[in-house]
Amino acid sequence: MPKHHAFHRDFNRLTPDTLRTSNDLVVQAAVDVGLEDGSKLRVDTAVVETDIHHPTDNTLLWDVVRVITRLVGQLAKAMKRRRIKGFCNRTRAARRRMQEIQRMTSRQRQERQTDVYRALIGIAEEVVENARRVVQNTSKISRKDMFADLTVAGLHEEIEHYCGLGTRVVNQACRRILDGEQLVNAEKIYSIFEPHTDLIIRGKVRTPVEFGHKVFLAESAKGLITQYKVLKGNPSDADHVAPSLKRHMKAFGHAPQLYGADRGFFSEQNVASCARSGVGTVCIPQRGGKKAPEREAFEKSAAFKKGQRFRAGIEGRISVLARGRGMKRCLAEGSERFELWVGAAVLANNLMVIASLLTKRSPRRRRDTG
Repeated sequence: MPKHHAFHRDFNRLTPDTLRTSNDLVVQAAVDVGLEDGSKLRVDTAVVETDIHHPTDNTLLWDVVRVITRLVGQLAKAMKRRRIKGFCNRTRAARRRMQEIQRMTSRQRQERQTDVYRALIGIAEEVVENARRVVQNTSKISRKDMFADLTVAGLHEEIEHYCGLGTRVVNQACRRILDGEQLVNAEKIYSIFEPHTDLIIRGKVRTPVEFGHKVFLAESAKGLITQYKVLKGNPSDADHVAPSLKRHMKAFGHAPQLYGADRGFFSEQNVASCARSGVGTVCIPQRGGKKAPEREAFEKSAAFKKGQRFRAGIEGRISVLARGRGMKRCLAEGSERFELWVGAAVLANNLMVIASLLTKRSPRRRRDTG
């Protein structure tokens, strides 16, 4: 039986494109054996969280100070020194000011927050500048041990990486706190560990703000996820109707007879695009505005209501992916590993669905044969 590290090592060799291709082949295999015909399609989007703490400016500045200080300590150890000249450990001062901001009341924030933030920003700037100077000074030192050289070079690269992110965090805090500037979400950084994280606002009551990535999912009538895509930013759901139809027609050779989605996917262009593609029932409720008599009558029809009941099934599939397949929160690091995590959850779901369908079909075949 292979050990856990064997699975982990092989999993790390995969790429998002490999898993996406594998999933397409699994879906095609289900079509070939008659488990799925692509007659129905339901789509929705979900948010997969990145593995970060709730971002605030003071905690991000504290992360910069403690991580860079830790890496410089590892560099000193690799160079067999007690400490590196020119770098001072400021984690204690940074932690005190971070905790002071965290414990402030609303009234105290109005009176003292700016001064404490200015001190914390100054500490973070000092740490970043000193760390860059340390990298510059120690890069000229040659060592006879090849392994030590590789270790030091790796630490130099890592320190430079976090110094770059630290500069972004300091600039963001200065503009937001000291200058009172409102930054757009695309300019913000929410974690120095997962800098690719997006802020997603979907209007949910329980989770008004989420940190991670929005994922588009398309499911067939049998429970197979035929399409998935990790999205950048927070694009409108209406942008995915036409591309999902094209991918479905490419995979199955025809348009679905039923296309189900929630009102976030609605637009007149999307309804017309579905009709031109040959979709029999376009089951997307109108979003806002006064409905025309024809539209209101259509949404009250039995076919539309049946299609909406079918559409609701993808909510259960998203719940299964989140609770049972690990897609609620990505524990892998980096944007590429994030896509790989989502692809693995989708592939696991499809394999288990196919296994369940084959199990249900096999007794019937045995009875027919007997």
